[in-house]
Amino acid sequence: MSHRKEKNGQPWADAGERQYLERFSDDVVGHGFTLPTRLSRLKDLSLLSCYEQQLRAEKKSKHTSRSYFIAARQLLQTQMSGEDEVTDIEVQEISMLDGVSIIDPNNGRLDQWLQGISHLSPSTINARLAAVSHLLKWLGHTVPDWVIRPQRSKKLPRTLTQTELAKLFKTCKQSENPLAEVVVIVLFETGLRVSELCSLNCVDIDLQDMSANVWSGKGDKDRKVLFTKKSKEVLEKWLRFRSSKVGKDEDALFVNSRSHRLTQRNVQKMMDVLAGAAGIPKKRLTPHTLRHNFATGLLERGADIVSIQRLLGHADISSTRIYLDITDQTLREVYRRAQEADLFGDIE
Repeated sequence: MSHRKEKNGQPWADAGERQYLERFSDDVVGHGFTLPTRLSRLKDLSLLSCYEQQLRAEKKSKHTSRSYFIAARQLLQTQMSGEDEVTDIEVQEISMLDGVSIIDPNNGRLDQWLQGISHLSPSTINARLAAVSHLLKWLGHTVPDWVIRPQRSKKLPRTLTQTELAKLFKTCKQSENPLAEVVVIVLFETGLRVSELCSLNCVDIDLQDMSANVWSGKGDKDRKVLFTKKSKEVLEKWLRFRSSKVGKDEDALFVNSRSHRLTQRNVQKMMDVLAGAAGIPKKRLTPHTLRHNFATGLLERGADIVSIQRLLGHADISSTRIYLDITDQTLREVYRRAQEADLFGDIE
């Protein structure tokens, strides 16, 4: 790097000959880390309020927005040595300009925060890190290379056995809850996420085409799911019952006993009741279990992995490939067909 001397004899760097990869120290520059130009007009506004608006603008799901917001608040409230505790009211009042300095990855706060969550499971730590990384990047920071995400243990999706499925379907048919059969059958035959099921409107169902449109699913993606005559039958039966119920959510396909749109919590409670009645451990029966059964069932019947990915609404095919590890039945079928062939016909 070349230097030139001003009249006072002090050298200064020729910025044209070097691209700085790190910012100068505060002593040299005269001020701390500042906001990116695109956020400069927001410098006096509440950081958490602005971040909440940003998450909404990016159309993050309610669950994702909530977890990202909580992680951001926890990082801002992480105490460094000699600092006073920051209350929930005070953290809400931290401005964008003050906040970008508080969460600077180089001041040790991020290290302190990571130490505070080190006792959690790898999947939880990774989820928290994803949230904080999103916040840091939004404010113009770079996630340090020394931040190592713990490796998650590989857990295979849990599915119900054929015997358990038979018990579940029998229990649903005998249930006094009019939603039991239709919810279980539709989840099992479409692979819908429970949030997607609850968001369905009557107009989203095409009984003639035996399909349903999912709008703004996970990742704000739209897709079409398919179902069979069995789903059509239980849906028609439900719609006849549904027409007699008048409530606030007139568009909702599935409504609870109070005529309000069905919630994820409603569905899980229903699953717990059905599991008990069917003699299935509650932890084995969840809405997502039926989604796993849907995927493995397709794979075992010869469906290709790309088609299954599209039906499940996975953004990354690696999320779908995990089902390849649990299709023991597929291996058995391939083995059976191979053994049925006269492999030893030419061997004396």
